[in-house]
Amino acid sequence: MDSSVFRAVLLAGIAAAAVKGIISLPDVGDQAVRIENGSVTGSVDGGIESFKGIPYAQAPVGALRWRAPQPALIWPHPYAATAYGHDCMQQPFPSDAAPLGTEPAEDCLVLNVWRPAVHATHARPVIVWIHGGGFVNGGSSPAVYDGSAFAREGAVFVSFNYRLGRFGFFAHPQLTAAKPAGEALGNYGYLDQLAALRWVQRNIRAFGGDPSNVTVIGESAGGGSVHMLLSHPGAQGLFTRAVIQSGGGRGSLMGRRLLKQDLPGVPSAEQIGVNFAASVGISADDPQALDALRVLPAAAVVAGLNMATMRGEPGAPVTYGGPFVDGQIVDEDPDALYAKGRFNHVDLMVGATSADIGFGLAKTKEELFASYGVLRAPIQDAYDADGKGAVADLARETAMDATMIEPARHVARLFASQGRKAYLYRFSYVADSMAQTWKDGAPHATDIPYFFNTVAAKYGPALTEKDADASRAAFEALLAFARDGRPGGDWPAYSAARDGLLDFAADGTAAWGADPRKARLDATAAAAEAARQR
Repeated sequence: MDSSVFRAVLLAGIAAAAVKGIISLPDVGDQAVRIENGSVTGSVDGGIESFKGIPYAQAPVGALRWRAPQPALIWPHPYAATAYGHDCMQQPFPSDAAPLGTEPAEDCLVLNVWRPAVHATHARPVIVWIHGGGFVNGGSSPAVYDGSAFAREGAVFVSFNYRLGRFGFFAHPQLTAAKPAGEALGNYGYLDQLAALRWVQRNIRAFGGDPSNVTVIGESAGGGSVHMLLSHPGAQGLFTRAVIQSGGGRGSLMGRRLLKQDLPGVPSAEQIGVNFAASVGISADDPQALDALRVLPAAAVVAGLNMATMRGEPGAPVTYGGPFVDGQIVDEDPDALYAKGRFNHVDLMVGATSADIGFGLAKTKEELFASYGVLRAPIQDAYDADGKGAVADLARETAMDATMIEPARHVARLFASQGRKAYLYRFSYVADSMAQTWKDGAPHATDIPYFFNTVAAKYGPALTEKDADASRAAFEALLAFARDGRPGGDWPAYSAARDGLLDFAADGTAAWGADPRKARLDATAAAAEAARQR
């Protein structure tokens, strides 16, 4: 073939590919992507190109400990983004459902991007993941959070780390006094999340993503973080849709706490900081307290804090409190703002697992039901009409409904009342290999591998065809919602009149219908509203 014919054939092939919206690139990982801080190179595996460990802010160490995230530095040479960066500093939680893949460190403000190695001429939908872990544990490195499945279906997937524990949520009178003008204070983990989403807006087009089509997804503490993003005016325009998985929705997920003022039984964030400083030998009247805190070894700041220890010892001074009202990032409770229409008006997918988390501590039925006061009768009728329920089961069921399951419906109702589409779901499927262990339903966080289609990484050889089918159903619904806001099938947006949901059911099917827990949730909602009025 002579050169002119070859050129004509080549151009015709490129034109045909362009019509289809794709241009094939070599299956190699040295294709540099130019972003604001320089070039990055990734790696390719099975047609998926990944870029891991990209700094989106400077390392928050030394004088930057307990500062808002600062812009990442320019790198003069291509940055090899081929391995996860450190997850944020923490005391690992031994029974975590998503064990970390890296060693935690304070230098952790990095993100990861997955995209198809076959690049498109059109911009692709973007999905941004915020991990959970009670704001004290977790990271972006667990295998079940891998974004390859989304990239394989044509999306660009982003995950990132944010500061945790006392690194992420901390106040102290000297820190307040030293705050630079214009910087927010205290909720540094939330500030990291905002910085990561702004990075996406500025840079994701270089990876083939569409900054005008971004879906943010969070589970547990990540879901609570999505509530913050939805209710914070500074997050407007950073995302197009939102998904909240087991993120609560009534009040603050971690309780209400103020910066300077104590509430009944709830010390202020500053008082907690003073308590922590005292626990490491730094007195409240030390004029150099902040300097002394900033030079503490990272392990001394963690001081054993994790999901198991975060509530502290009974009777001991509180030394950690999580997110708090700072007047800038966090002001009112998210659902109060939803009810007023003061939120970022995007469409929503929201739900919980069928045996979700809740802390039922009652030892007797009398103790449990008496706590509802004048609403005791409807609660007792809804949960224990025949009087035969075991107190441990009733305490667990009332707690998980109040903490996660009813609040998801509450948020869907509020969004619907404000003219936004909200798709309510419940995840009830239990892997075949766990059926004899999880007899009460799907526990907290067990839905993530299904929605991410990473069940093979979670269950390995124990994975069954039924498990894989259940995963495909959940994954496809989430992917469809992220693409264009329509989760597909016969799943209508929530309305109070129909009061239904999509159940990813225990038998592996997925179908929309009436909520079998309606009576329970109605009674729980009435109790929650009564408590708010008190």
